[in-house]
Amino acid sequence: MVKESTPKNISFVWAIIPFLFMIVSMLYTVVVLELAPHIPLMIGTAIAAIVAYYHGHTWKDIEEMMYKGIKLALPAIVIIILVGLIIGAWIGGGIVATMIYYGLKLITPSLFLVTITIICAIVSLAIGSSWSTMATVGVAGMGIGLSMDIPAGMIAGAIISGAYFGDKMSPLSDTTNLAAGLTGTNLFDHIKHMFYTTVPAIVISLIAFFILGRQFSAGDINQDKIDAINNEMIDKFVISPWLLLVPLIVIILVALKVPALVVGIILGFLSQIFVQGGSIHDSVQALQTGYVLETKNKLVKELFNRGGLESMFYTISMTIVAMTFGGILEYSGMLKAIITQVLKVAKGTGGLIASVIISCIGTNASCSEQYISIVVPSRMYINTFLEKRLHPKNLSRALEDGGTVTSVFFLWNTCGVFIAQTLNVNVLEYGMYAVFNYTVPIISIIFGYIGFKIITINEQEYKQFKEAQ
Repeated sequence: MVKESTPKNISFVWAIIPFLFMIVSMLYTVVVLELAPHIPLMIGTAIAAIVAYYHGHTWKDIEEMMYKGIKLALPAIVIIILVGLIIGAWIGGGIVATMIYYGLKLITPSLFLVTITIICAIVSLAIGSSWSTMATVGVAGMGIGLSMDIPAGMIAGAIISGAYFGDKMSPLSDTTNLAAGLTGTNLFDHIKHMFYTTVPAIVISLIAFFILGRQFSAGDINQDKIDAINNEMIDKFVISPWLLLVPLIVIILVALKVPALVVGIILGFLSQIFVQGGSIHDSVQALQTGYVLETKNKLVKELFNRGGLESMFYTISMTIVAMTFGGILEYSGMLKAIITQVLKVAKGTGGLIASVIISCIGTNASCSEQYISIVVPSRMYINTFLEKRLHPKNLSRALEDGGTVTSVFFLWNTCGVFIAQTLNVNVLEYGMYAVFNYTVPIISIIFGYIGFKIITINEQEYKQFKEAQ
């Protein structure tokens, strides 16, 4: 049966029904069943489709809405694929091992909290993953810190702060690429714009950890853990300071706005062959399925057995499913109904940015998934930002300031669950010490209200961005 009636405007009450169904199913699936968030998103998509159909949209129209939503995510998906390739290439080429090896050499008793924050930031910047950083260097850091009688929550807070700084600022991070891609912002313009809220937050964090760490200056480091990791890396990889030139070259290329990810993949691939002595077969396999390292050291195995194209399929599939949900919400008018209510209390640019951040935090709390806190609000607010002649990179920054970093504060969020299981510390213990994660959104809201580094666009740029939507 084909519905031919003229579509009707969807009220706020009807518009939130798909969200309610998704939130309930998401909480049950992720928290109770401990399963992936894909099916709850599909349930939300189905309910959204029914609501749209009830209000006069045809099934063909609804299919087109989903296709349009997926199309918006395609640039981000392409970059996510490149990220998987470069992670596999850098691990296989020994680049990640070299960075970790020299990073671990920096640990000293008097500056442990500051040092572990910096190390986690460096590793996360290199691999673009806060989870992998926490599961490897973070676990080692917990053992070292506990041996010095430092409270577990304090150690975890430092690890989380460093890991999320790197995750937020790395061009290899999937959340960074999602925020940029879904708002139509150039990736490196997005990263550069985040400097204004992210760098002050990490500086504040380092100062806090420096002050907190002074009382533990007499502690003794458990050097056995560090030696075990370093010895294993020396045994499995050629560790050379020359390999540090690869990330340095990528950083320089980023500044020159050259396709840095592609060059990084090539350099990592060549390093695995000519520096590590790997075969072409193994190097290609690292790009496809990720690097495989045979070792009895669990920490080293968790860090280096990853990367590759196939490792990104989870994120890609989640993005596609989420964008079918977002596509129906946006093009049926449901998002417009919701945003109209939100904007009634959002006065001026400061109120708008605060609304984005609060929406991201609310999505993290209700949907239990960090990616959704970026995907859904990005479509909710993009047109409003453009209508107010605000550059999309203001939105992409707010999405990360509110979405990426606040996921750790909800025990039922996938990030909160992961941290509790990996570091054996729950949010009640580490929450107040995750200084970076709550400082970023505060700084972002303040900058929104005072107008600091809020970029506007002219009419020509407005037309260009609207055409790209």
